[in-house]
Amino acid sequence: MAHHASPTPPGTAPEGAPLRGRRVCVAGLGVSGPPVARALLARGARVTVVDGRDDDTVRPVADRLRAEGAEVVLGDTPLPADCDLVVTSPGWRPDSPLLVRAAEAGIEVIGDVELAWRLKPADQVWLAVTGTNGKTTTVRMLEAMLRADGRDALAVGNVGTPVVEAVQPDAGGRFREVLAVELSSFQLHWSSSLRPHAATVLNIAPDHLDWHGGLDPYARAKGRIYAPGTLRVVNTADAWSVRLAEEDGDPHTPLVGFRLDTPRAGEVGVVEDLLVDRAFVEDPHSSAEELATLSDVRPAAPHNVANALAAAALARSVGVYPGSVRAGLAAFDPEPHRIAFVATAGGVDYVDDSKATNPHAAAASLGSYPSVVWIAGGLLKGAEVDDLAAMAADRLRAAVLIGADRARLREALAEHAPGVPVVEVEGPADGDGTVMDAVVAAAASLAEEGDTVLLAPAAASMDMFTDYRERGRLFAEAVLRLP
Repeated sequence: MAHHASPTPPGTAPEGAPLRGRRVCVAGLGVSGPPVARALLARGARVTVVDGRDDDTVRPVADRLRAEGAEVVLGDTPLPADCDLVVTSPGWRPDSPLLVRAAEAGIEVIGDVELAWRLKPADQVWLAVTGTNGKTTTVRMLEAMLRADGRDALAVGNVGTPVVEAVQPDAGGRFREVLAVELSSFQLHWSSSLRPHAATVLNIAPDHLDWHGGLDPYARAKGRIYAPGTLRVVNTADAWSVRLAEEDGDPHTPLVGFRLDTPRAGEVGVVEDLLVDRAFVEDPHSSAEELATLSDVRPAAPHNVANALAAAALARSVGVYPGSVRAGLAAFDPEPHRIAFVATAGGVDYVDDSKATNPHAAAASLGSYPSVVWIAGGLLKGAEVDDLAAMAADRLRAAVLIGADRARLREALAEHAPGVPVVEVEGPADGDGTVMDAVVAAAASLAEEGDTVLLAPAAASMDMFTDYRERGRLFAEAVLRLP
């Protein structure tokens, strides 16, 4: 089934401008910076890497790159004198001084994904996924479906392998056949010639508004994934997903919807307990193909079923067999801290969805359970929580609030769910234990048999924890210490 491109990397931009001898500035030594610098060096570019940090984290990385032939400037971000291309890390804001100087000088600024697209072998297929929530789960489900079908596939982007590495040949000179590419709004902002075979915007909710300067520019950045020639996979229940596909997408390519109820012709959806395809079949008007059952989707929460349908549509767009969709879902191992069941204690289920770092993700989580003791709070990053509190009101048994912005959540609950008991936890209880021991103890005292204690914070974690993973791990450990 697998076939491979020729082992010679093209090494040219679409305009035919070779990289050999060009002076390229790589902005940022974060996750994408080093692999970008190495890919450029391998193609004969003269590379200067700049990063405003100069500490024990970046110095060893800088030393390794210098040994490989790059110039590296730490503690400052000058624009190299004879630079004619800037490859920026996705997190750098467009108003960063170096990027502003480059734009004023007429120097092209691209991101790691755009560079990878220009370097990829001609017959490597990209299937692309963006959205506010569910990206990682969807690309990993898609990777599993493609592999079950015998394709040489890899999930790349924010999920492990940097995309620029995935377009290089392996030790045997062979290239990956198909990539399942997770794309952030930042990466799409810095992409201009990207043309995936098929793509989806899973959903849009307010996030990273400080970076983009508002919801509309954030959504439009996501919408760039629907490029000319790209088959459009659309969440019919998400107004932005539909709007971006219709307004920013290519009207000459198929538009395939996914929905959590009976699919129309040209869509994938759910009939009773089956995932069904009415898009990639001989006659969409009169026939349908069974892809999987709801029990093949783990966990079978509604938003996760939507992720599975989106992945299935992307897989089917390149001819993956129905049986491989099901086999892929069966082989898929959900990521930790995403609606992960921890334990049952005293007739109460404890669920870790620490990855719900914004209100939209928390709403999907809360919607999965009928009676919830909700653990929430942290850094809201400017997000509004009134709609979330109103939506959750009728299923909340109680709420336990933590973190820097918990007052905002408390106000929203007081207004929209006034009968719901609210407990705030500032730090660990007297004596031993972590703050999560105090949080879990408070939640356990409020829960009744049949309830779910749900950690779905709707907020980032860095005010109290290293990251969402540590927050989830400490929660699970505290649950397992319950009597």
